[in-house]
Amino acid sequence: MNPVAIFLPMLSMMALTAVVWFYMYAKRIPAMRRARISVQTYASPEAIVEHLSAATNYPANNLKNLFELPVIFYALCLYLFVTDNVDTVYVSAAWLFFVFRAAHSAVHCTSNIVILRFYLYVAAAMALWFMLGRALLAELIVYV
Repeated sequence: MNPVAIFLPMLSMMALTAVVWFYMYAKRIPAMRRARISVQTYASPEAIVEHLSAATNYPANNLKNLFELPVIFYALCLYLFVTDNVDTVYVSAAWLFFVFRAAHSAVHCTSNIVILRFYLYVAAAMALWFMLGRALLAELIVYV
């Protein structure tokens, strides 16, 4: 397997983050205009939550979430590439992580059905923890 294959799910996660960022502003700016409140009123995250609807804030909450577990994912993908450990199993797990995170973002930014969002989050996390556990185990075997 070409080790560069690990970068496509990684770049897809980055693209997902960009999509959520654009979607957040596509929802937030019109809502702010409709509220007809001074822009300075939104100087803190708490003020934004107070003055805009929960549904308007869903994408912002998701964007924050995209800087939590995905950070480990990015580092792990780079680690796998640098150590020349990329294989079909890792790439498949990376794609699973991306697919579940994309579905999680779709739910979080729209209907925000919490139990569905939770299951998608856990599925993505399990793919990531599998990747990390496998990498750790491979390193332990090398040093034992």
